[in-house]
Amino acid sequence: MSNEMNRRDFLGWSFGAVAAVGAGASLVAMKQSWDPLPSVLSAGFTKVDLTTAEPGNPSLVTWRGKPIFVLRKTKEMEESDRDIVANGERYIVVIGLCTHLGCIPAWKKDVWKCACHGGEFDSNGTQTFGPPPRPLDIPPFSISGTTLTLGEEGPEYQKILADSATA
Repeated sequence: MSNEMNRRDFLGWSFGAVAAVGAGASLVAMKQSWDPLPSVLSAGFTKVDLTTAEPGNPSLVTWRGKPIFVLRKTKEMEESDRDIVANGERYIVVIGLCTHLGCIPAWKKDVWKCACHGGEFDSNGTQTFGPPPRPLDIPPFSISGTTLTLGEEGPEYQKILADSATA
């Protein structure tokens, strides 16, 4: 065997080196495309002051581009396992997208009504009429005093998930 490298060997090694560099660059580019954008990371948490919510009138907050309904319940509204209690007041926090086709329901007196296909949700976010297959989804949240932080899974959120899993 000869220790000299002929032209064919040199081309083979050159091609292998170029292919390895190209594969490495492709992997780096794929990883960057999988990572969340900085704008998404910065919009990960949204703080909401619950004391500004009016009883019986849901307020709208945007979190990660989704509408979030925050409803401070009146005394007449039915209690639920999905209620959040802060400072002696009951609240319901749900993602404002119909679970049927993703339309945004409108608040009419004491129910959310979806104009797309007639779905209705009560003040607890539970479907009461129409095609929606499940209640309005609850976003991950945590509570500190009267401040609600969307995007952070606190013990209250974990409890609601556990209660809905056993129901």
